Amino acid sequence: MSHGRPGSTPLPEPSITLTEGWHCSHFYYSFDRALLTGYSPEDLAVGSQELIEILNPESEASPKRLQVSIVSGHKADFSLMLMDPNPLVIDSVHQRLMASSLGAALQPTYSFVSVTEISEYVPSVEQYAERLLREGEEKDSPSFEAKLGAYTKRLPMMNNQRLTPDFPPYPATCFYPMNKKREVGENWFLLPSSARNSLMAEHAQSGMQFAGKVSQLITVSVGFDDWEWGVTLWARNPEYLKDIVYKMRFDEASARYAEFGPFYTSYISTAAEMLKHCRIGNAD
Repeated sequence: MSHGRPGSTPLPEPSITLTEGWHCSHFYYSFDRALLTGYSPEDLAVGSQELIEILNPESEASPKRLQVSIVSGHKADFSLMLMDPNPLVIDSVHQRLMASSLGAALQPTYSFVSVTEISEYVPSVEQYAERLLREGEEKDSPSFEAKLGAYTKRLPMMNNQRLTPDFPPYPATCFYPMNKKREVGENWFLLPSSARNSLMAEHAQSGMQFAGKVSQLITVSVGFDDWEWGVTLWARNPEYLKDIVYKMRFDEASARYAEFGPFYTSYISTAAEMLKHCRIGNAD
C-alpha cells in the first residue's frame, strides 16, 4: 500500500526499523545491596544464573550485539551496550532483567538511546579527491590515483562498520554523550558547511593517530535522547582512553564547539565475570 498524495513519491511502509543502520542503547545498573541481603544463597544462585542467561549474547532472544562491562566508580556496577534493527528487541533485555528474580535488587542508574549513522562529515569519493588536490596532490598522478583507489575500496567497509558495527577485541571502554554548542559567537549550526567539514576533518586526523589503539563509534541521538550524539570508545589499554580524549580536546571542533556529558568507563566482561566481580551469588 502506498502513502502520500497522488503522483508523489510513495512513502515507505510504517516501521520501527531504520532505513539503514541499527538502534543502539547503553544501560547502566547498580545492585541494591540492602535488598540482596534478603535473598538466600540458593535464591542468589538461581537469580545469578538467570541473569547470565538473559545476558548471553549467543541466545536466540539476544539483540544482534550485546556487550557487558564492569563499570569503574560509583555511577553503576555494570553496563550493557545493545544494538539491533528492532528497538524493542533491545528494550526486551532491560525488561527481562527487571522482571527477573533479581530484578527488584537492580537499580537502573542511566540509559542512552541512539542510532547508528554515516555522518555527513564522512567524505564521499568525490570529496576525498577534492581534498587530495587541496593538499597538493596532482590530479591523475600515480600518488593521487593510489590514494583515491585505496579510499574508494575502503569507504564501503568503513560505512558498513558505522551502520552495523562489530565490537572490537579491546578490554577497556568509555561512553559519553555530547552536544555541539549553540551559544552566541559559538553556534556550530550557524557555521557554513565548508567550515564544519574542515573542522571535522582536523578532528578526524587527530583520531587517526590512535589507529590500532582505540576504536570509536559515534551514534546519533538527536530526537531520541537529551544529547545529540553518543561516543563509545574501546581501547587496547585504558591509558589510550585518556590520551585520545586529551588529544582531541585541543581540536577547534571540540575545544570551541563541544559540550560533554558524564563519562562512564568500564571493562569488558562476561555476565558471569561481572557477577563474580560484584560479589553476587556464586557465579562461575
